Amino acid sequence: MENRPSAMITNGKTCFSTPTSTHEGDAGKPEIRVHPQIPGWFSEYSPLWPGQAHFFKVEKIYFQGKSKYQDMLVFQSSTYGKVFVLDGALQLTEKDECGGDGGILREISRHSSVEQIDVCEIDTMLIDVYKEFFPDVAVGYKDPRVKLHIIDGTLFLNSVPRGIYDAIIVDAFDPIRPEHELFECEFFELVSMALRPGGVLCIQAESIWFESLDIEELFTKCNQTFKGSSDYAWTTVPAYPRQASLIIISYSLVFQKKFLKQGTDYNGVIGFLLCSTEGPYVDFRNPINPIDPENYGISNQPLKFYNSEVHSAAFCLPSFAKRFSNAKATKRP
Repeated sequence: MENRPSAMITNGKTCFSTPTSTHEGDAGKPEIRVHPQIPGWFSEYSPLWPGQAHFFKVEKIYFQGKSKYQDMLVFQSSTYGKVFVLDGALQLTEKDECGGDGGILREISRHSSVEQIDVCEIDTMLIDVYKEFFPDVAVGYKDPRVKLHIIDGTLFLNSVPRGIYDAIIVDAFDPIRPEHELFECEFFELVSMALRPGGVLCIQAESIWFESLDIEELFTKCNQTFKGSSDYAWTTVPAYPRQASLIIISYSLVFQKKFLKQGTDYNGVIGFLLCSTEGPYVDFRNPINPIDPENYGISNQPLKFYNSEVHSAAFCLPSFAKRFSNAKATKRP
């Protein structure tokens, strides 16, 4: 079910809100959940996380438009700086942005060992909006190692030679759950074939707080396909309580992919799955090429969030979630 953003002006104030949603209640009967529009506030609500909503006070609207694929909104919030919204779902804020979306390229540029970065993005308007309103995020596109491909990532993977990449990062809009169109298609097989032996996939992998069964199913799917090592990690983003992928990268060639589809859980926790193809063992908890904190990359700015301690802590799970790691994460032979 889609929740498209709507806008209204009331007494000179602007309100953005997702519309009223209909979904199945606990008894299996249609249930109407009415979400009020509050003038002057951006609000977000989804039946995927019933009983709660997310609000930001809007100071100024910079951009509102619609591409062939999605609605986009950029506004100035009172507490988190500029905010970027896709199809009614908050994507990024200036205050706590540490490398999401276009910022992935910026963070990869810190790694001198990376030789080439292929980026697949199907929506050119998305790139233009980032460049205009979030130049510090989009600066990664200036890296001379970056080659931008305006194409669906699945089609691109079908066209590349086998074993060409050391790492593939799936920067998906929403988690790839069992019901996701990519879960049952050839996508994972295409990724596996594009990776060298011991090559790495980093993909968004749900939250430990919601739909935990999906994490186990995703682990099973990836382990069956990639047959190497795998592990689960997590972190938080205060203003962005939505699933997304983060990156841990220490290899020479990088591929980024973007899918455009809404629907995810909200809880302030970001989860991600790391897995490798059959071949040399990959220890995700101990990178072979640790990042040099003095290498600022294309941004000429120091690291804002990541460090070796944060890396180690990302793999420490609460007691109730340890079963994901114990049952599914593979260990050194």
